[in-house]
Amino acid sequence: MAFLYLAEADVDRLLTMDSVLPIVERAFVELSNKRADNVPRRRARAGDTVLHNMSAAAEYLGVVGLKAYTTTKQGARFFVSLFDVASGELVAMLEADRLGQLRTGAVTGVALKYLAPPNTTSLGLIGTGYQAETQLAAAAAVLPLQTVRIFGRDEVRRKAFAAKMSAQLGIQVIPAASAREAIRDMPIVITATSSSKPVINGEDLAQGAIVVATGSNWQQKAELDVVTVRRAELVVCDSVAACDLAAGDFRDALGQGVFSWDRAVELGDIVAGKVPNLDRPRELTIFKSVGLAIEDVAVAHEAVRLAKEQGLGKLLTPGS
Repeated sequence: MAFLYLAEADVDRLLTMDSVLPIVERAFVELSNKRADNVPRRRARAGDTVLHNMSAAAEYLGVVGLKAYTTTKQGARFFVSLFDVASGELVAMLEADRLGQLRTGAVTGVALKYLAPPNTTSLGLIGTGYQAETQLAAAAAVLPLQTVRIFGRDEVRRKAFAAKMSAQLGIQVIPAASAREAIRDMPIVITATSSSKPVINGEDLAQGAIVVATGSNWQQKAELDVVTVRRAELVVCDSVAACDLAAGDFRDALGQGVFSWDRAVELGDIVAGKVPNLDRPRELTIFKSVGLAIEDVAVAHEAVRLAKEQGLGKLLTPGS
């Protein structure tokens, strides 16, 4: 049976942040309501090459799927495969670098839609890479942002990032000289880095701030320090089980006894309206995202639907 193959250029043409946000939001509702199932990321090593794989069943969409990607010294390659629930046949395979960028940003957008005051106009961002771009784009899609302060270690890159995102989003994106300057007094702080050590000092965070940590999905990496975790009265995870396996941000806090996983709540339960009193004042809120296959499967399904409508992609037949 033939399956549809979508290259990066196809995915980039088909998907936008505005189109991905409601797809990801629904995926979390369905996950909460047990009409979707998610298997956290696992890894296998061969020298310097790592194979990462994660899978999900989206019963509500009629597909199951997996995301597999390799990381090497030369970079990363991402693929998502979708299978029909009824027949088990492979229905599509997608190159998934751009898809992953969009869905990672969209998860933050969904979280901020439910956790942040709707009139929030400013935020601080640590990170100036391509993942930081979609983090900021998603935040701007759900909040009336006017001012953003950003910090990255490379001065040239942070200035270029600020200019690019200011023009792209029509808001004021200001390069900051330090992480402390970027996050000072900010109601929202987003981290999107590859750092293995904390990039913010929890004592610098404003009272009531919402901290979104998206960069680390390894136990050996952490963007948040123990002070940040200790101050947090609400900890939300894209998946508590997945964060338990992969969120190094909580490792030291767990070791010091200032955090336990029974304090964390699922983003899906919040989106589904199962968590009360979200609007009460808190010392600090953390949203931790490690990335879930259900996000990839749901967004890939939408890309395939749009590709069929627009006649994009290639039909391939196994064995031909």
